[in-house]
This record gives sequence, structure tokens and C-alpha cells, in this order.
Amino acid sequence: MTCPQRAPRRAGVLLHPTSLPGRYGIGDFGWQARRFIDLIAEARQGLWQIMPLGPAGPGNSPYAARSSFAFNPLLVSPDSLAERGWLVGEDLDGAPGADPGHVDFDAVKHWKRDRLHRAFERYQREPEPPDFADFREAAAAWLPDFCLFMALRARHGWWAEWPEGLRRRDPLALAEACECFADAIRFHEFVQWCAHSQWVSLRQYANERGVEVVGDIPIFVDHNSADVWAHQEIFKLDERGLPFVVAGVPPDAFSSTGQRWGNPLYDWDRLRDRGYDWWIDRFRWMLHQVDIVRIDHFRGFQAAWEVPAHEHTAENGYWVHGPGRDFFDHARHALGNVPIVVEDLGLITDDVRALRDELGYPGMDVLQFAFGDDARNPYLPHNVCPSSIMYTGTHDNDTTAGWLATLDPASHTRLTRYLGHEPRDVRDIIRLAYASVAETAIVPMQDVLGLGSEARMNVPGQADGNWTWRMTEAQMETCDPAWLRELGETYGRVPGVNTSW
Repeated sequence: MTCPQRAPRRAGVLLHPTSLPGRYGIGDFGWQARRFIDLIAEARQGLWQIMPLGPAGPGNSPYAARSSFAFNPLLVSPDSLAERGWLVGEDLDGAPGADPGHVDFDAVKHWKRDRLHRAFERYQREPEPPDFADFREAAAAWLPDFCLFMALRARHGWWAEWPEGLRRRDPLALAEACECFADAIRFHEFVQWCAHSQWVSLRQYANERGVEVVGDIPIFVDHNSADVWAHQEIFKLDERGLPFVVAGVPPDAFSSTGQRWGNPLYDWDRLRDRGYDWWIDRFRWMLHQVDIVRIDHFRGFQAAWEVPAHEHTAENGYWVHGPGRDFFDHARHALGNVPIVVEDLGLITDDVRALRDELGYPGMDVLQFAFGDDARNPYLPHNVCPSSIMYTGTHDNDTTAGWLATLDPASHTRLTRYLGHEPRDVRDIIRLAYASVAETAIVPMQDVLGLGSEARMNVPGQADGNWTWRMTEAQMETCDPAWLRELGETYGRVPGVNTSW
């Protein structure tokens, strides 16, 4: 009997660009990112997974951005600006970096904003590069609204409290604002063009070395964003522009009151009538940036937990159906077969699994969830769906070293039985991910480095202190790609390599 042909097995690393090392207080799209790509390419990792690249909002979370389309200005590389002559030697001095292992976001924002303005002043003395016009045309669906939003936000704060004409987007008020804030608008255009140009070059560098980029689309957006202000009609808002229902998840084993995220929810009926235009524009722009799109909180397309805005917890919410397959059919018609993977963790019901399987999208499995009960656990390496992606952990989990250090006795016993010996270190767990039947295995860089809980990226439900971890220069210098490549060769995750046993 001939077995059906399976998709190629592959592996990758999860690392957000802000976590790259460098001298400017935060990771960026500069030469250190290329060093990282060289490192994982040498390890024969075929995937680099990142988090959303947008301008981070509350709590510096990339999942609460000021725009679903724009780039985070903090990711612009000062070195790349210096190569264009827009920054000079003294401009590169004084960057915050007292703790090279963590980002001081407040200090970095102050320093980098000043350097971006210096670069903009020098840029304005030159003729406009031809590719700037190309960028404006490609970004026409979002760039004008975003740049005006940022200029107005700097003057007036939260958009729901702007003067009525601006809040309601009266054409005359918008025209007057565009004239009044013309310099600020041009500055934000410049920053977005720089970020876009640097990222496109970096992605090309990765692709040329056999590394594809896995990007991330959060299903929900922040209320104080250009997305909601510019497209109020597609969200469930009252006449003042405020949400009357907000997103969250119901009570579960992790929280007796659920999680009230506070994001505005979509008016899917209105979006359906418009052919889901805003969402399809979002996917179209995402495909300018990445090779594979990961949809965060995929279950929201089947049903979302809506919480009345006046409620302080998520306990009194209710499920409301989303667009289901209809949206994805429209997206496929408009864009073709978009390479998509879906985050299907948490409270996932049979109808969500059915939608995922009907669409044929790979889901996610996490090894840290695998040893809490018996051998039927769906996250165990031999039980996962072959088309899925196996992770040791995600950005929302403790590092695997931290998880091992706090594992309860029963789970420790089950893990020991599964391994056939006491777990020695993180590499034992990475080996399980590589050995799994999942076609794809992705490991956070913190786990590759064997770091403990001090390197955790995010604690869900904790408002402050997240997203700050950075890999240091020393950690990247001492990271040996050979053992990761050997694992890939052993478990068939390196393309074109025939291992001799």
C-alpha cells in the first residue's frame, strides 16, 4: 500500500523584531536583524515567526496597535537612516540601553522620535525618491487616514473626544485639518515609507536565504486607532463613537470572571454588505509584508464573546456569530489562496474546529499544554493533527525553562514517562516538538537560548511590564545553530538533506 504524500516537514523560530539586540534600546529592521536571519538560515530553519508590526498602543502591546496597517516607528533602523545620509554620527549617540536585555519603551520612544525628526529634516532637502510615490499608491487605502489620525491624536488625544467635525469625519473639517497639519502628515508618511522600505528589504533578505516570514493579524483592533476612527461604520459604536459592546472571553479555568479585552466589535452585517472590503484590504496589505499569515483568535470568525461595555468583567457576555466561511470565500475570490495558519487555542468548540478543517487551515498545538492529563491529551506529540504547527510555547506562555521549573509533580511524572527519562533541560522539550507528527515545529528564541521566566514576553491579563524582553549581543554570539540544524536533519525538517544514520 502506498501512503499518501504529505507536505514537507519544516521548522522555525519565533522572535519579534523588538527583541533583537542592538545599540539603540530596541530591536529594529537593521543589520542585527540580518545577523539573526543568517543565524536561523545556518540552522536551516525555514520560518521566522513575528508578532504584529504595527505601532503599539496601550501597554506597548503589538496586539493593541494604533493601526492594523502601519508600521511601528520604533522598528525603523537608525543605521539604515545614516546610510542614506539622514542621520550623522552624533545623532546615533545617547540611545537608551542601560539594560540590554529589556526595552525601556518610554526612553526609546523619546530618543527615536527625536532622531526620526532629524532624519525627516535632512530628507526634505532632497528630491523625493521615485519609490515614495509608489509606496503612497500601494498604501492609499490606509496611509492618508493614518497620518492625519496621528497628527490629530498628538494635538487632541483620544479621537472620541475630538471636536465633533473631526470625530464624525466631516469632509470640510478633514480638509482643513489636512492643511493645518500638513507638515506632521508628511512626517508620518516619511516614517512609514522608511519602515516599509526597510522591512521589504529585510524580508527579501530572508527569502533569499530560504526563510519565509510568518506574520500575525489580530482579529480585533484597539478603539483608539486609525482603523476605528476612519471606519466607524463597520464597528458596533454609539452616536458618540463609543463601543456599546466590547470583546472578551468567558470565564474559564484560568479566570473566574473571564477576560474583558475592551476592543470594539465588528458589525459583520455591514461588512458583508460591503464585501468585507476593509478586511480584504487588511489581508492584501499583510501579503506585502509576510509570506504566511497567522490569524490570532480565529474563533472570533465563528463566534465572538460580546460583553456590554458597561460591564467591568466578562461574566455577563454572550456569544454572537461571526461571518464564518462567507468571509474566507470572499477573501479567496479577491486574493486567491492566501497562506493562512490559525490560532485555535483556548475555548475552542466543535463548530470552530469544523470551520478550521473545512477551510483547510493549520491550527496550533503547544507542548506546555500536553502533560496535564492522560495519553489522550490532544497536544501530545503523537496526537496532534499532522497539518498543525507544534510550539514548545508561545508569546503568552512562560518560557519552557520557566515552565519546567514550576511543573506540578503529576505533570512532571507524565513528562518523564513520555521522555523515558527525567527532563534534563529545554532541549529535551524542543526535541519532542521536532519529533512530533506535526508538519511544522516553531520554537521561541527564548527556548532556543534555554532562558528562564525572566525572559517571558507576555503575561495575559497583566497590563504592564510585558513585551520588553530582548536577546543580548552575547546571547546571539554564543547561540550555536549546529544542534538545531542537527535536530532538523534527524527529524526530517531540513529541506534537501538526506541524513546518514
